[in-house]
Amino acid sequence: MRAAAQVARRLLPRYGQALQTVLANATNQPDPPHRPGPPQVDQVLTLTLYSDGALGALYESVLVDARMTLYAHGFQYHPHQAAFLLPAAYGDSGRALRVHGVVQQLTAKGIGVNLRHSAPTTTAALPPTSPKAAPTTSRTR
Repeated sequence: MRAAAQVARRLLPRYGQALQTVLANATNQPDPPHRPGPPQVDQVLTLTLYSDGALGALYESVLVDARMTLYAHGFQYHPHQAAFLLPAAYGDSGRALRVHGVVQQLTAKGIGVNLRHSAPTTTAALPPTSPKAAPTTSRTR
């Protein structure tokens, strides 16, 4: 009985005061502003992270104005793949810094940058293959 009386006498008034403070703050302080949407751009470069770990863009999709920026940040043109690729030799943090630099410079030029993963390749659609037995050869001496 005494414990209940102490809770009612000591804690409940504090909870009531805290509730009044929270309600007063909610009415006096406006909601924080929402983040604005990205600016609309006419030109966009899409960098793709492929399933083999390569990061790059197909040559024909790279805007002429963006090519020198890619070169300056370490992207290399690979003619046999027809793509600008960022070498994996830079490591994850080095590649992240280079992509960040590309994004900053291209957005300053009014070119948007999209980052995406390539579509995963599915092998489930292929019918299962049975293991083939190795041909046997018999040698006679």
